[in-house]
Amino acid sequence: MSGVRRLGRRWRRQRPLRTRLAVAASAAVALVAVGVCTAAFFVIRYEMFHQLDLNLTQSATRVIQENRDAGPQVVAGECRYLSAPACAQIVPDLPAEDPPHTYLLPVSAPVREVATGDRAPYFSNITLSGHPMRMLTTRLGDDKALQVALRSDSVEKGVRQAAVLLAVIGAAGVLLAAGLGYWVSRTGLAPVARLTATAERIASTRDPRHRIELPPGLPGREDEVTRLAASFNTMLGELEQSVTAQRRLVADASHELRTPLTALRTNAELLARADRLTDAQRDRAAGALARQLREVTGLVNDLIELARDEEPTPLLEEVRIAALAEHAVGAARAHWPATPFTLHIAPDAAETVRPGVPARLTRLLTNLLDNAAKFSPEGLPVEVELSSSRRSGSGSGSGSGERLELTVRDHGPGITAADLPYVFDRFYRAETARALPGSGLGLAMARQIARAHGSELTAEQAQGGGAVFRLTFG
Repeated sequence: MSGVRRLGRRWRRQRPLRTRLAVAASAAVALVAVGVCTAAFFVIRYEMFHQLDLNLTQSATRVIQENRDAGPQVVAGECRYLSAPACAQIVPDLPAEDPPHTYLLPVSAPVREVATGDRAPYFSNITLSGHPMRMLTTRLGDDKALQVALRSDSVEKGVRQAAVLLAVIGAAGVLLAAGLGYWVSRTGLAPVARLTATAERIASTRDPRHRIELPPGLPGREDEVTRLAASFNTMLGELEQSVTAQRRLVADASHELRTPLTALRTNAELLARADRLTDAQRDRAAGALARQLREVTGLVNDLIELARDEEPTPLLEEVRIAALAEHAVGAARAHWPATPFTLHIAPDAAETVRPGVPARLTRLLTNLLDNAAKFSPEGLPVEVELSSSRRSGSGSGSGSGERLELTVRDHGPGITAADLPYVFDRFYRAETARALPGSGLGLAMARQIARAHGSELTAEQAQGGGAVFRLTFG
């Protein structure tokens, strides 16, 4: 038996899903068809013999009424013909009381038991003169039994004809089930086949722009396969965007690296001929080389940081945002001595903490402050403010029900409405910023760090000029 199960499992593994579904559907419909035909056969057979038994019962009732006081004898004996009435005979409980002439119907021990009342009346099938007969044996009086018989070959012929007809219908049902199973498998798995073909085409061409054609339907009433195809199309759209963003990142990174690498090669070749240069020229080339090396190193580090989507959990700790802001503003003052920085911390935000990686949050604030200082005119301040507000519906407790907001505002030219949707894109630089130093990765990295910490970073125009960057901790 286990060998049969192993063969069955091996057959299922080796057959495609469409074949297995067609076989399963066909088998289910075929079983139903065969079951219905079998049940119909037994119902028809029962009803036909039941009608014959009713006729025998009626004949027995008539004979009993007409021969209630008669002795053992053959009452009627013409039942060998189809149109003849039922043949009947009266049998005593003792063989010694049998009449001298031979009985027409067979007399057995159960017949004597019915005559004595030890056995209930019963129906039986016999053969008489080569013809099938249906016989009823019932009690007549206190010590006699009555046997009544009718030919049953017409009933048995009808049963055989019904069996043949139902067998033909069952076979037709099995064939129809096979056709329906094949149709169901092709129709039901058509979206899956299209999905498979699309996946194979994408795997061979490495082009995620392909989509699965979805059948028209009412929104919200799609079946499971259609929803699977729609989800696959959504996944392909995300994959296409990811591939496009990756290609754009590579192209932008190559473009940004080309200029400093060309300058590096030029200065390196120049320093290779240092014996032909004056001391001032050599110092100038070495300084340019070191500066360009720092730019390339910074750009590569930024790209590595952007490639990481989330913060490593083991490095998370409770960070006091006010202390972090004080440290970042102090470092910015040293790096941008010509730009004044002001810092205002609300009293209720001074001790508020949030989970995070201190080095990454410091990088976020540094990028915002460097961006503000880069666009601020000399002598105009960069304003940093940290405030806290209670979230509606939250309970008490440090940091649990408070919204922490840090804003960085500059007094530069601000952000135009055309540039505002793209300020956080990688390598995006507005027209007014193309002449300024930088790679266009600082704000993109700042937003990524913010989102990795469950926060949101937005940019907007400031009233009176300049730009405001708003970092909101949940």
